[in-house]
Amino acid sequence: MAAGSRGGNGKLCSKSEADSGFLGLRPTSVDPALRRRRRGPRNKKRGWRRLAQEPLGLEVDQFLEDVRLQERTSGGLVSEAPDEKLFFLDTGSRDRELNKKSTKSQKRSLLKKPLRIDLILENTSKIPAPKDILAHQVPNARKLKRKEQLWEKLAKQGEVPRDVRRAQARLLNPPVVKAKPGPQDIVERPFYDLWAKNNSLERPLAGQDTFFLEQTKKKGVKRPPHLHTKPSQAPAVEVTPAGASYNPTFEDHQNLLREAHEVELQRQKEAEKLERQLALPTAEQVATQESMFKEMCQGLLEDSDEEGEPGEGQDKVPEAGGDQIGGDQSGGAKASAMPARLAAVEKKTERQRQREKAARMLRVQQAAVRAARLRHQELFRLRGIKAQVAQRLAELARRRERRRAQRLAEADRPRRLGRLKYQAPDIDVQLSSELSGSLRTLKPEGNILRDRFKSFQRRNMIEPRERAKFKRKYKVKLVEKRAFREIQ
Repeated sequence: MAAGSRGGNGKLCSKSEADSGFLGLRPTSVDPALRRRRRGPRNKKRGWRRLAQEPLGLEVDQFLEDVRLQERTSGGLVSEAPDEKLFFLDTGSRDRELNKKSTKSQKRSLLKKPLRIDLILENTSKIPAPKDILAHQVPNARKLKRKEQLWEKLAKQGEVPRDVRRAQARLLNPPVVKAKPGPQDIVERPFYDLWAKNNSLERPLAGQDTFFLEQTKKKGVKRPPHLHTKPSQAPAVEVTPAGASYNPTFEDHQNLLREAHEVELQRQKEAEKLERQLALPTAEQVATQESMFKEMCQGLLEDSDEEGEPGEGQDKVPEAGGDQIGGDQSGGAKASAMPARLAAVEKKTERQRQREKAARMLRVQQAAVRAARLRHQELFRLRGIKAQVAQRLAELARRRERRRAQRLAEADRPRRLGRLKYQAPDIDVQLSSELSGSLRTLKPEGNILRDRFKSFQRRNMIEPRERAKFKRKYKVKLVEKRAFREIQ
């Protein structure tokens, strides 16, 4: 009974079927045989489901499924098939020998008989294949049908569509067929180098204005010369030191550890220096009110001491008075002498003018003689002048060589392209305890994407950059969900 409680398709049966063969242990349980059968409408879908879950409905479904399976596979019910289709008569080996001695006509008939494999592959099902409705449907069929009916109506009146009129006109006046050029009509052009300066394509452009050719895009823009040189001579991929190998020697690994240690020491020293510069002053260095007062009165106390010395002011007063009197007298004398001097300067005699002119000519003659004497003396200084010129040229060549060496030394270094300085990446190194003797247990170090990004910065292809700081535009609001609140 338990085995029959499941349907033919393996689905779980209803609760009424599960309890149909057993008596419950509850005091209120009733024998299923005495239970009143439920009644309900059978013409509704709910009634169909209820009938399908009953034993009779399951048996009907299984029978119908079996009939459909036989129709699909064998072309009909097996019980209705004839015996010749289901069985064959085995006549033994004697009939086989007789069949071997068949005539040519029998062999031809055997050749016409279809092969067994073809019979197996034939469709013996009596259920027709479902029709492909989409294959017979035409998009906009109603619209096209109405259009055909309209043109049939217009054709009776003598009107035809535009495409038909054009086709008829083309038949009445056929287009002239252009004669294809033969081999003798083709102008033979010699071979030329496309990339040469004097090729046949650029000859018509020779002699024209350069600006006109550039604006009409008949001449390409000249590539700047700085684009032919690399921004840095540093290699694109640097070979890591031998100490970074997965199985390095002791000396190589120690050298790499020493380099990494020096980098860390330098970084620590810079951090300590910055901390010292930004540190608050100690209690002894903090400015007090007394020290601030002394600093504010730094020059005032000395001036007050000089002013307060006894006897100095009395001694200086008469001297100051005497100086004032003498000044007044000298001022009066100067005032009286000025008009006389102006009167004397205003008018010069003829003799004075001649003397001044002679003195002026004498000074010019003396300057010319002095310049001639210096030029004459420089003839004897040619050797010294040549030595000075050679020394100056050697100094310029030495400076030029120093600048060239400096440029070569800085060719591999990153330049300052932006507001940030280039910072070398950390050295990828493993401690002695982290080394492994096999690649299978090797711990990966570094990042390929970060290494290529730093390589672009080191070779002056991009400026040093820093990660953009994310700033949230709104304030984060924390909300506790109702379900979580109910659990607590």
